[in-house]
Amino acid sequence: MSAEIINKAKSWLSSSIDDDTRQTIEQMLNNNDDSELVECFYKDLEFGTGGLRGIMGVGSNRMNKYTVGMATQGLANYLIKAFPNQDIKVAIAHDSRNNSRFFAETTANVFSANGIKVFLFDELRPTPELSFAIRELACQSGVVLTASHNPKEYNGYKAYWNDGAQLVPPHDANVITEVQNIKGIDDINFAQNDSLIESIGEDIDKIYLDRILGITLAPEAVKNQKDLKIVFSSIHGTGITLVPKILEQMGFENVHVVEEQATPDGNFPTVVYPNPEESEALSIALRQAADIDADLVMATDPDSDRVGIAAKNDKGEFQLLNGNQTGSLLVYYLLTKWKENGKITGNQYVVKTIVTTELIKDIADSFEIKSYDTLTGFKYIAAVIKELEGKEEFIGGGEESYGYLISDFVRDKDAIASCAFIAEMTAYFKNQGKSLYEVLMEIYQQYGMYQEFLVSITKKGKTGAEEIQTMMANMRATPPTQLAGSAVESVIDYQSGSMKNMKSGSEETIDFPKSNVLQYLTEDGTKISARPSGTEPKIKFYFSVKTELNSASEYDNQLNTLKAKVDTIKKELNL
Repeated sequence: MSAEIINKAKSWLSSSIDDDTRQTIEQMLNNNDDSELVECFYKDLEFGTGGLRGIMGVGSNRMNKYTVGMATQGLANYLIKAFPNQDIKVAIAHDSRNNSRFFAETTANVFSANGIKVFLFDELRPTPELSFAIRELACQSGVVLTASHNPKEYNGYKAYWNDGAQLVPPHDANVITEVQNIKGIDDINFAQNDSLIESIGEDIDKIYLDRILGITLAPEAVKNQKDLKIVFSSIHGTGITLVPKILEQMGFENVHVVEEQATPDGNFPTVVYPNPEESEALSIALRQAADIDADLVMATDPDSDRVGIAAKNDKGEFQLLNGNQTGSLLVYYLLTKWKENGKITGNQYVVKTIVTTELIKDIADSFEIKSYDTLTGFKYIAAVIKELEGKEEFIGGGEESYGYLISDFVRDKDAIASCAFIAEMTAYFKNQGKSLYEVLMEIYQQYGMYQEFLVSITKKGKTGAEEIQTMMANMRATPPTQLAGSAVESVIDYQSGSMKNMKSGSEETIDFPKSNVLQYLTEDGTKISARPSGTEPKIKFYFSVKTELNSASEYDNQLNTLKAKVDTIKKELNL
């Protein structure tokens, strides 16, 4: 074992730590098996652009009181510099994960010890409500304790700025610098000032839910379809606090909560992963939906910023919709109702990420609505909203990974409002005698049948990181001339900020933040995106392919054709 690891562990022992932590470190140092000591101390848990995320436990590479404290002390130091001579306020929320409440209270204690006013939610709350509270309470920052849909061993710390969005440049890099300047546990001020910590809860719930109710678009359809059968699962997370409430307040009277998953529980006992992107996580809800012949199934992740849904297909079977399909349906519904209600003036827009389906852009174009692209990550969608605030009107948008936003009073993906609008959308179309599946087929027939597929390749360790770098370098140096028989029309390199026309060889600059993403666009509308993960030893390939759909009866055959096309492209790219 390296001396550096032993010295780091001993430096913790020489700090002001609690007895339980001290005993655990001493046991690890005395243990013949040093693997645990290595894992806990071989590096510092990195405070990245999104905050912290890691396995809970003792040590510098774990989520615990002290790593959370260092992150908070660094953020507090930056806030004091960024807002001199101001009364600084922050809001704090947490999800249902093990230790989330403890970490939230730890965060509140450190902020207050540094003279910062804290609004602390009294119990678990959804992440989007934290974003809302920052804006509503005129805070300069906020923190939510959550590891989103990671396995139960994990927890996390997400930091927000005064617009209610996660940190973007220059604040993200500046906060990281301040956190790195915290050299040890004794640099953290844990001496909380209770007079600066204020409990919040139902008062903010009411304002937030009222804002959602205030933007609904089809109250008559909901009234006509008040008996719409909705099955909802919170997957042991925060969705249980507000989703049933908002559906009830909208007028839905036939909502069935999946009781086996309704109790908040950081062990997530009924699922392998608490992720609504995984079909297994919705299996209980789907069984319940089949038993009652439901119209709609919805499930939120632990911090309720993502939602997965299922609707009946033309065979009467429940079909899970992916994030691109749900996002496209939502945008289509929003624009349909905005137009129907006479609210479109030509000054509205929607936003999506560069790896999200182009179907959303096609829909927006047909309604003569602007569509903006951003880098992957909802903070970039929030940045566009901030930039255009007071100039253009945001209707909605989202990303392929099951996150959507309607209106701009929240600046992060919002599964609470999304559930409200997905239910309203289902009622609106059912009022016309259509299911969501039938509407999706109509959209495909009108705009083209888009299908998206994700391939994620894990390359572990130093060697794996080098392999990923080599893959990206090779793809940049020798791009394919054609994919699945269609000529590659252009190559967009977001790292160099350029788009190359493969036919003419000419290049033009793109106005986009730099990011290690490469895209191939072909003449037949295929889009391939390669993106190494910034937080995991992975490289992700996003495939978007398109064909015509003349009737819903052709869907299965066309889907198989598109799957075969993606398989061909994967072979051509040696994936």
